[in-house]
Amino acid sequence: MIKSMTGFGRASLSADGRELTVELKAVNHRFLDIAFRFHRSLGFLEDTVRAELSSLLSRGHVDAYAYYKNTRGDAKSVGADKALVSAYLTAAKEISDEFGIEYDLSVSHLLRIPDLITVTDADEDPEALKRLMSEAVRTACAELIKMRESEGERIRADLEARIAVLKGIRERIAERAPGVVEAYRAKLNARIESLLKETEIDRARLATEIALFADKANIDEELVRLESHFKGALELLGGDEPVGRKLDFLVQEMNREFNTIGSKANDQHISALVIEGKAEIEKLREQVQNLE
Repeated sequence: MIKSMTGFGRASLSADGRELTVELKAVNHRFLDIAFRFHRSLGFLEDTVRAELSSLLSRGHVDAYAYYKNTRGDAKSVGADKALVSAYLTAAKEISDEFGIEYDLSVSHLLRIPDLITVTDADEDPEALKRLMSEAVRTACAELIKMRESEGERIRADLEARIAVLKGIRERIAERAPGVVEAYRAKLNARIESLLKETEIDRARLATEIALFADKANIDEELVRLESHFKGALELLGGDEPVGRKLDFLVQEMNREFNTIGSKANDQHISALVIEGKAEIEKLREQVQNLE
């Protein structure tokens, strides 16, 4: 099943007092490009996330967000600056003795003094957090891929419809092409006869001129290659592998064949069909840019 490059996936997991939420937002990009939107405390997990995403995605710009909360009992530690406590107690005693003020400093007063008590995060278990991150990324990516597949199916149907239109245009060109040489023969013959009514026409030279034109205007090879490109594109759309780059190449080749047909055919009707075909190819190209 083909996939688009846009999508969103989210996963929230918890284990052993650790809560982690991962969000993935993907848009179009030529290659797989990952931007991390993590708190610096989770920076050591970037390689883990990159490895997981690289194994599951081939193209697209992905913004990876992670939100972490540790609710374990040992998640934080509380400490006191004992030297600072001693200094406060000494100063309070000196004030009480010197000014005759009641010495009523209590622990509750001390706890309100800035910088006296410090709360710090305990060291994390990196392996436990790595396992949780890997599982969260895989879960979020599965949701992202599901969205990509749904959008990819819509694009696939549109591409197949456009290729069908292009095949119809090709058939109309193929039907018109043989008449171009005959029309040129009649036009050239009529022009010569009008200019040289009393002069014998060199039929051999006329035949040579028409043969040269026929060879120059022949578009059989371009028509065959177009049919081959259409077939190849439809086969890719029916597969399960990422097809964006290959389809982009085929679309370029289709455009090349139409350009060549337009320059060789020397026919107003075929030129109009070429313009119609190139307009359809441009729509095809825009859609292909969305595929993984």
